[in-house]
Amino acid sequence: LVPAYHRALAANLPPQMRRPPIAFVNIGGIANITWVGDDDAQFAFDTGPGNALIDQWVAAHAGVPYDPQGSIAAEGAVLMKLAKRYLSHPFLEKTGPKSLDRLDFVPPEPHESSLEDGARTLAYVTAVSIWKAVGNVPRAPGVWVICGGGRHNRMIMRDLEELARDNAKPGGEPARVVTAEEAGLDGDAMEAEAWAYLAVRSLRSLDITWPTTTGCRNAASGGVLARP
Repeated sequence: LVPAYHRALAANLPPQMRRPPIAFVNIGGIANITWVGDDDAQFAFDTGPGNALIDQWVAAHAGVPYDPQGSIAAEGAVLMKLAKRYLSHPFLEKTGPKSLDRLDFVPPEPHESSLEDGARTLAYVTAVSIWKAVGNVPRAPGVWVICGGGRHNRMIMRDLEELARDNAKPGGEPARVVTAEEAGLDGDAMEAEAWAYLAVRSLRSLDITWPTTTGCRNAASGGVLARP
């Protein structure tokens, strides 16, 4: 919903991070991506599970609402058979703008994994499904800016960094994977900033949605000002 905001951020990143294309990835319950090209072209879509499966898993098996900094996952190992089951989901093969619901994916059954291995596997699934987004954009990003609560999960971040290294062209420099803070942004304020930015664009009748971000027929503004 906020690619216009992400495009504005991309234009103002520190010079060393202006390596278009640039991807902004928000890892909330569901993960989503905005891809910004060097000509300001943009694509946006949901990539797959974000924190939702991890949160549900640790809540059910450890009685905690989330995995703080991926500390539970850090004690486990990736169960590849389980991971492949999630990564073969038809949603991940869809192209174009696409949207996901939290209920489209469900946590593993209790007997399928230990607490730690389940958390680790689901973190891996989140990272790989994000990386698979490369197949749905014109060119692989040179910089990935990770936002949302998932940026605090060290296992997700580690997996993304490893995927960047593993997928670098021979002799080439791998894509940079950085948190919002490392890009000079306030990760905890971005959602509020995004809605404020969209509100101003709406007031000025500027476009806030495009065929490549929501699948709409034509670029359009939106929103209604409700006065008290």
